[in-house]
Amino acid sequence: MTSSNGQVLLDFWVSPFGQRVRIAMAEKGIEYEYKEEDLFNKSELLLKSNPLHKKVPVLFHDGKIICESLIIMEYIDEVWSDKVKLLPSDSYQKAQARFLS
Repeated sequence: MTSSNGQVLLDFWVSPFGQRVRIAMAEKGIEYEYKEEDLFNKSELLLKSNPLHKKVPVLFHDGKIICESLIIMEYIDEVWSDKVKLLPSDSYQKAQARFLS
């Protein structure tokens, strides 16, 4: 699944984990297509994309599927490295930032 700009975010509007990803993508200036998921009636797309946990958010980017908010944030920080960094480069500061998020 891809959109015209290459990324789709499968999410639920009130999910704090999805909000974390949406904020990170906004900080990076990344355009994406948003697909709302009904968590009480999970779609086949969600079940196939995240078969282990069956949770949102799920990011689709250029034919790849990335699950779990912190993993998605690390992925977008590395893929769009030319834009503002989400995490510090110093290992200790990065660990502190991850702890607080």
